Amino acid sequence: MNKMHVDMGEIENEPVRPKITDAKGILQQNREFLDFFWDIAKPEQEIRLKAIENLIQYLKTSEKTDELTYTLNRLVDGLAHTREAARPGFSLALGQVLSVFEEVPLHTAFDQIKEKHNLAKVKKKLIRNAAFGNFFGVLALSQSTRLPKEPQVVLECVQLLQSLSQYREHLRDLPRKTMVDILSETSEEVFEEVLLGALQTDLSSAFSTPEQLQLLLVAMQKFPQVLKPKKLKKLLGTSTIITMDNIPKLTDVLKMAARSVKKDRLLPAVALDLLQISLREDNFELFWRETIINGMLKDQPGPTHYLSYRLLGSALPLLTLAQLKQVLNGEVMRTYGEHVVSAQLPDRFKFAPEMETYVGDFLQGCDDPEKQLAVMVAFSLLTNQGYPVVPSFWRVVHHLQPTALQSYVDWLKDMFLNPRLDSCLDFSTRRQKENQEGGIQRENCIFRLRKWIIPRLTSIAENNQVKREEALVMDVARFVFFHAFFNAKKATPDILETEATLSVPLDEKTRAIIINSFFGLLQHINHLPLLGNSPEVAARNQRHMQGVMADGSMWIFCLVRYADTLLNQPKYAQSTQPFSPEQRQAWDSMLASVWTLMKKSKKGQTPETSAFQQLFLLVGIHLFKAPEDLVDLMQDLQNCMEKAQEKKSKKKKAVTGSAAAGEEEPHWAEVVVDILLSLLSQPSRHIRHVCRTVFSNICPHVTARALTAILDVLDPDKDEEDSSIVVTDDKDKIKKKDKKKKGEDEDDEEMNEDESDASDDDSDEGEGEAMEEGSEVDQNFRIELMKVLQNQGALATEEDGSDDDELDDEAMMKLDGSIAGLFLEQKKKMQAKKDEKDKLKKEKTLVRDFKIKVLDLVEVFLARQGSSPLVLGMVEPLLSVIESGMSSESDQQEQDFLRKAADIFKNQLCRAKQYCKTVGDRQGELHDLLEKLMTKTQKLSDSSVSLYFFSASLYLVKVLRGGAPGASADGKTTTSTELRFMGNVDVERVSAIFKGALCSFMTRRKSPLSGLMFVDLFTRFPVLCVNLLVTAVEHITTGVREHQQSQASAMVLRGLQSREVQQLLAGNPWAVLLQQAVGRVAASLETVVETGKNKVVQEKLVKALELGLFLVKTVNQQKLSVDLEPLKKVLQSMREVLGFRKTGQMEDTYWAVMKHFGVIKPKRDRTRKTKDQAEPTAPKKKKGFLPETKKRKNRKKQLPVSEQGAADANTVPLGKPEGGKKKRNKIKRKLPGGGETPGQGLTKKAKTTQPEGKQKKGGRGE
Repeated sequence: MNKMHVDMGEIENEPVRPKITDAKGILQQNREFLDFFWDIAKPEQEIRLKAIENLIQYLKTSEKTDELTYTLNRLVDGLAHTREAARPGFSLALGQVLSVFEEVPLHTAFDQIKEKHNLAKVKKKLIRNAAFGNFFGVLALSQSTRLPKEPQVVLECVQLLQSLSQYREHLRDLPRKTMVDILSETSEEVFEEVLLGALQTDLSSAFSTPEQLQLLLVAMQKFPQVLKPKKLKKLLGTSTIITMDNIPKLTDVLKMAARSVKKDRLLPAVALDLLQISLREDNFELFWRETIINGMLKDQPGPTHYLSYRLLGSALPLLTLAQLKQVLNGEVMRTYGEHVVSAQLPDRFKFAPEMETYVGDFLQGCDDPEKQLAVMVAFSLLTNQGYPVVPSFWRVVHHLQPTALQSYVDWLKDMFLNPRLDSCLDFSTRRQKENQEGGIQRENCIFRLRKWIIPRLTSIAENNQVKREEALVMDVARFVFFHAFFNAKKATPDILETEATLSVPLDEKTRAIIINSFFGLLQHINHLPLLGNSPEVAARNQRHMQGVMADGSMWIFCLVRYADTLLNQPKYAQSTQPFSPEQRQAWDSMLASVWTLMKKSKKGQTPETSAFQQLFLLVGIHLFKAPEDLVDLMQDLQNCMEKAQEKKSKKKKAVTGSAAAGEEEPHWAEVVVDILLSLLSQPSRHIRHVCRTVFSNICPHVTARALTAILDVLDPDKDEEDSSIVVTDDKDKIKKKDKKKKGEDEDDEEMNEDESDASDDDSDEGEGEAMEEGSEVDQNFRIELMKVLQNQGALATEEDGSDDDELDDEAMMKLDGSIAGLFLEQKKKMQAKKDEKDKLKKEKTLVRDFKIKVLDLVEVFLARQGSSPLVLGMVEPLLSVIESGMSSESDQQEQDFLRKAADIFKNQLCRAKQYCKTVGDRQGELHDLLEKLMTKTQKLSDSSVSLYFFSASLYLVKVLRGGAPGASADGKTTTSTELRFMGNVDVERVSAIFKGALCSFMTRRKSPLSGLMFVDLFTRFPVLCVNLLVTAVEHITTGVREHQQSQASAMVLRGLQSREVQQLLAGNPWAVLLQQAVGRVAASLETVVETGKNKVVQEKLVKALELGLFLVKTVNQQKLSVDLEPLKKVLQSMREVLGFRKTGQMEDTYWAVMKHFGVIKPKRDRTRKTKDQAEPTAPKKKKGFLPETKKRKNRKKQLPVSEQGAADANTVPLGKPEGGKKKRNKIKRKLPGGGETPGQGLTKKAKTTQPEGKQKKGGRGE
């Protein structure tokens, strides 16, 4: 009691603690309410907005005055938050709260903001936060939408923003921009009565900063009745903004604005406002000429130039037609063109995409075709030495109205015929001027301009987004075709292209570009859907009608008729390469055949008719490009069509001699295939597509010989023979292809490249490579050099006795000439070898490309005639292609070819839904082929190739089995007879083949086969699975390695799980097989003593356990008389050895098996030990000391007494622990006594004497 009295007395004597105050009312608020403010401060926009919405909803529901007061205080405090990302959230929240709760006076909120963030009273280090607090406070009042209703608050807000302008290093131009926003929402009356006086200073100094100028311009636009010319005269000294006196000031302000938005890459609002003021004051020409051209563009390329370009793009919708032409033909456009050309180098800022956006927006919003045309023409006339800077495929074209589009196409055609270079806004870069000594050649500029116009025309016809009609597309196609192959001699109204003649004749390079462009256009219009917007056109397009016009005629046929018209009127149109009589006859016969086929197609369209029609038109139109090569092809095609037409009549006539006569000559389909192969050798996408379509139509008529001709092209064993044929017969074609590729490369050349420099560099590089290749001296060259030196007496011999004799000048000159001639000859030989090597490489590329195209025909045949017996002849050729491709070089083209061939073989042949189901009398042949493939499969070295051979074997089994009989009537059950159906398969022979392969896989250490192959076999053919299961069960224990044993378990499991296998083995065979499997699994598990980290052993154990789980489950469910006791004993013994206490696939499978034997996995004891039962923690190790077990004295005790002295002498105290790794990177720090710090590193050699420092250390330790 006394003690308690004493304690109470001590408590009473303690000083009284101050009372806890809650000035902000935080302690009285609930957790849900406070969380709103935490979320408002988060940087995520969605969380912030959701929190503001929930806060307002909460305040509406609660209707508590203290909570609203606390909200205002908390939000005002947050305006100056230390985290910059939180300030906008609090500002937005305050604005929304003031907008919803109008009972809160704005003046009160404004006073609270000024008081809380008073810049005069705040500490110096918090000035930045306070400045932002004031700014975001005004911004919140502005966002409340209540500000225009209270003029006095508006005035105070403007005054506060004006005072914040002195903190520009923190706020930049944000206060001025906010003033502009407030001004735009203010009424004219409030501005005149309240704000005008407050803004007097800012408006008077409008030409000082971009923000002040924008404030004036916004006020002039918003309140024109207040800021009249007289008022402006009083404020600025001038009644208008755009005057000659103000130009320097305006230029400086715009330069300041350009630099301020350098990183933002946008147009300052003050620039656009100035442009609009200049238009309103009718001083646009003065502003543009003096401010932009003579002011902004005089600076170095940079922000001022980009502002000028952006102003140009933004001005397009605001200008009249005359002003557009003036601006788009001026210095700003020229400077923009120079920028586009120079910005082609990497890592340069490119303004072209931005300008494309400006032009696209203008064209999309402009309804005046004349303005649209003016802009398109102006940008097309901006040229770099004749070549326009805008791309030939410009996406903005699809915004043109039909009238403007037609006018633009007419302008392009006229510019092609009569190039007016003086109308172009042409320029040359500095580097181009330096490289051109003699000036720009007019012919080269015309060539570059025409080289751009033709692709521009074809791109308009090809672009599906352009609103074009059939007449426009045909007009472009006729124009391009005419100038590709014809010249106008005399005008005639029947041929519109003859009415305008070329002012400058076409050269060969231009004509080659036009020819390539025409056939590219032909490829596109061959896929062109019907043009138009009518419902009928939309309905026909849903049927995927391509390459035809609205009247049903093909585009290519219309062009062929046009070409025939030109050929028939040589008085008006002259061909650049006139046809010979033989070629003209081929053309006429082609046209006659097409008319005949069209008449027949009216009665009924057949695939044959369509195929021949397309082939005739294709070969006919290509006669203009290569007439010499295609005349014979046209004759073969003619004969082929005649044979196809006589086919039915021959069948009806049972004449005995007709068959023999027919055998002498090739079938018409074979001739067509030869023609298609010939056409595919030409590098044309259009030809490739047409050949694919034609072959698809004649697939039902393809014979075995025709298919063999296709497969022979792919045969890798015939590569050498085929390549030699290509080399000898197609030299001209190769040269033409090279020229064509060169022409295409020229199309893509950079506008600022110098072609001569590039060619010189290439030649020098070629010479260097040739010398490198000849670095190893040729022995013959060495002998020749020795002969030359000996003949000239320059090489000393033993007979000469002395080598002091020197050659005279004449002999030396003669020797130099001989040596120079010898080296020149050797250089020519090396260059010839290099050229031959390049030639062979090009030929190989062409052959590989040709084979890739031929694979198209194989793919089409498999897709259309997959059930034909001819498909069986493709198995070996395709496997040969895959096998040779896997072992050849791995360049990109070879990989593409191999990938395509493998994809066709796997997906179109082996996995196709349609396959040959009737083999006739070819069972023996297919069985021999199956055995051959399986034998080769086991001998291959590459497992990936072996997989394709194995898939081919399964495909042959599927073909031999044929179509399986249908299921029973109820569709639910399948009889045993139906399951055992194998068609024409010799089950015993095939089983023996696959059994041999399975034994090979299980007994060979390195086998190309895999377990998944046999799993696939077991799944697809249950009958063969039944015959192979016993062998697979045996190899569960007899496999040569653990991997094979695990694969055997997986195969058996997959086979036993098959419902079809269970039905085939129903009864006693099923129980016998399961008993065998149980014994093998038990024997396999018995051999596993330890898993460790051996993944192969673990895999074997997992597969065996999975099989065991299935066996135990099946025996228990089906109540079979199978002895499971051996398996149970092995599993119990494994538990004692391996434990199986962890979790994982192996452990879980083990306990799943044991569960069926009534053994449950023991649960872990997860109870926590009490504090008393807890194990004593090990004492903390002292820093710098070793544990007792690591000290070297333990090691000394084991040494003999005679050796202890030597051990003591060679041991360093406190050294590295026994068995530890050497620490090589430690820095030895020397002690003052000359020793090392303890515990650092040990020297590699034993020390006989200890340093002094260490002896002292050891003494202290003892």
